[in-house]
Amino acid sequence: MGLQEVSTTLWQERNLLEMLLFKLEEEQLLLAAGRTRWLARATREVEVVLERIRDAEIMRSIEVDQVAPSLLLPPGPSLQQLAEHAPSPWDTMFHDHRQAFLELTDEITSLANANRELVARGQRATEEFLANFIEPSTSGYPTDTQRERTPLVLDRAF
Repeated sequence: MGLQEVSTTLWQERNLLEMLLFKLEEEQLLLAAGRTRWLARATREVEVVLERIRDAEIMRSIEVDQVAPSLLLPPGPSLQQLAEHAPSPWDTMFHDHRQAFLELTDEITSLANANRELVARGQRATEEFLANFIEPSTSGYPTDTQRERTPLVLDRAF
């Protein structure tokens, strides 16, 4: 294994991170539009990409460990260390990969946080909606007062 293989693996990992970003954006569009029918599938696709990223990270780690001694680096060097010790043109390529990883990671983190907020808002809205229609009673059956207060909006939909 050499620097070419490390670079190829880094490109594959970058592509996977871009795929993750795309899948998170798909998920966000579904959440924002309230289109929950496909949400489970979109979430599963995110999980599949995350699994592939984990596999790629393991492969990269193995390949970097194999080239580290030739660059006089200890096992498990960071991408920054690899870039600092690699000969030209690899040094520039590894710095570029590192910068791209940092940018993609920031975008992915922001998007994942936004998606979590959308999910939380949706959950709160659902709970509030249901709270307007369901009031607990001690007997398990609605009281006359609860029946009178139940909006007929749902009846109109049928």
